[in-house]
Amino acid sequence: MQYELRTQVIEPKRKTFTNLAARYGDRPASRYEEGSIDVQAVANFHYRPLWDPEHEIFDEAYSVMRLTDPYGFVDPRQLYYAPYVTARSHLHEAFAATLKYLEGRDLLDRLPEGWRAALAELVIPLRHYESGGQLLSAFGCRFAYGTTIAQCLSYASFDRVGNAQLLSRLGISLGGGSDDLLVAAKQQWMGAQALQPLRRYVEELLVEKDWAVAHLGLDVADQLLYGLLYQHLDDAALLGGAGGYSLFAQHMAGWFADQRRWIDALYAAWGADSQHGSANRAALAQAAARLAPAAAQAVGALAEALDAHVQAGCADVVRTRAAAVGAAFQES
Repeated sequence: MQYELRTQVIEPKRKTFTNLAARYGDRPASRYEEGSIDVQAVANFHYRPLWDPEHEIFDEAYSVMRLTDPYGFVDPRQLYYAPYVTARSHLHEAFAATLKYLEGRDLLDRLPEGWRAALAELVIPLRHYESGGQLLSAFGCRFAYGTTIAQCLSYASFDRVGNAQLLSRLGISLGGGSDDLLVAAKQQWMGAQALQPLRRYVEELLVEKDWAVAHLGLDVADQLLYGLLYQHLDDAALLGGAGGYSLFAQHMAGWFADQRRWIDALYAAWGADSQHGSANRAALAQAAARLAPAAAQAVGALAEALDAHVQAGCADVVRTRAAAVGAAFQES
């Protein structure tokens, strides 16, 4: 008796879930699409919030920024839980390797005095700025309408905790293995004159009722702050004998470049929406016109204090960047 083995391909009756097939056609869906699209709860809510009876518990009206289809925005990074935690694990492993190198070569101890003071008094205290960013991102995650937006805000919230940890680890290394600089950094954040405008700006964002406006305000400050600390000062450190600072700054700059990918995509989706695009653009311009000057003043005060330590033209950089950021929102 002889047997003949053959390969038989059995075509599946459908290649993905019905809701995804209705949107994209009957094609294999990515893990990101399966876990993100049409997940937002939209019906059968039991009650309206007692603290806000004008809205449903999940309601797009929590923000003036609307999308006709909440899934008209998708994360260009296509992040869901597994790739997100893998990417952030690599980021923190890379930072740990950098920190080990800085400590092994005593590069933090060799920083010029002005750079060391700037780090201890003005940069390390920004771990509390990152904490404010975490709260604002979590606020947006709760009230955003559409899973693809809420996901990005959720990951950004965790990222802010991670950024605060990076600054804390740098402060511990700069302090010789103790938490003395972190304790002092809290007092700087609460009382140093150069940091009070930024602290006030963040705390005022925390009471902003519209999650999208609050996050726009955070993003405006981020663009000024990250551009100043981790791009401009990075270049200045290389020329000013503070290479240790530059090695640290690369990790923060890399995170911010990744953060910008989804934020810029969200702005684009808001502005291009078929039904709400015009209103969204007007709302973005109005919010930016209100918040950008306050952000520029807040980061400008920090920049002037940095110039007192490292003479790197920080204040001029913030003024130039603030004008560009404000103009970008008016043109969008």
